Amino acid sequence: MKIIRRINHNAALALDGNGNELVVLGKGIGFPQVPYELNDMSRVAKTFYDVDSRYMELIASLSQPILLASADIVEQAEINLESDLNPNLTFTLADHLNFAIDRIKKGIDVVTPFAYDVKHLYPAEYELGQLALDIVEDYVQFRLPEPEAVTVAIHLINAEVESGDMHSTLMTIKIMTDVELIIEKGLKIIIDRDSFQYSRFIMHLRYLIQRFSSGKQLQDGISVMLNNITLQYPDIYKCAQNILRYFKDNWTWECTQDEIFYLMIHIIRLNEKQHQENSI
Repeated sequence: MKIIRRINHNAALALDGNGNELVVLGKGIGFPQVPYELNDMSRVAKTFYDVDSRYMELIASLSQPILLASADIVEQAEINLESDLNPNLTFTLADHLNFAIDRIKKGIDVVTPFAYDVKHLYPAEYELGQLALDIVEDYVQFRLPEPEAVTVAIHLINAEVESGDMHSTLMTIKIMTDVELIIEKGLKIIIDRDSFQYSRFIMHLRYLIQRFSSGKQLQDGISVMLNNITLQYPDIYKCAQNILRYFKDNWTWECTQDEIFYLMIHIIRLNEKQHQENSI
């Protein structure tokens, strides 16, 4: 491996045996005069391919323990989520962790948005957020408070979607939360957020929001069934209309007939699940 550029004492830009560029971390790896040939690979702690050049300055400003902690969190997330995450996630997450530690040491408290909703809407990511607190503590001997698990989860959610846009993620969480409240208020129920029906509904809603954003809604040709289901479930139809009005008034989105049909099907399942529990 050839080290071609120093980032800081413990990080450098390198070329592998195939001439591919990568970032390497390791104690003192950026200290010798560059370029040089690194023959002792045991000195390499972590390697990162496809790193955006914009992050080089950020990497230089971060300590190795924070970078290694972040890398371990991302590696565990890719295993648990069975997903290839944004290759720059390690560095953006490390930057956040570094800022969070500094902020908390100075006694600055920040309210985490949508904490309750993230726990229920993204349980796998939230569980990884909790694990992240342990990993950080192992590396830097500092325990981040519980709300930081939510923020780490949001970073992971961002990295799972193509845009990797924090604003887009928070917008999606807000919409899903608002829609849940419309359903609970309209049908006078409390949604069982641990149920299979809820998980299916949230998955459908998440993809519906993505389809709105991309301008590609479902057109399966089954809208002819909408009249029948509307007559059979007038309360569900009224609830769906309230959601459609919310979409239009707040986000200028309008649903196709097929999308309305599928939305109603999921609301029916949520409603029936709740009534089954109440009858027990």
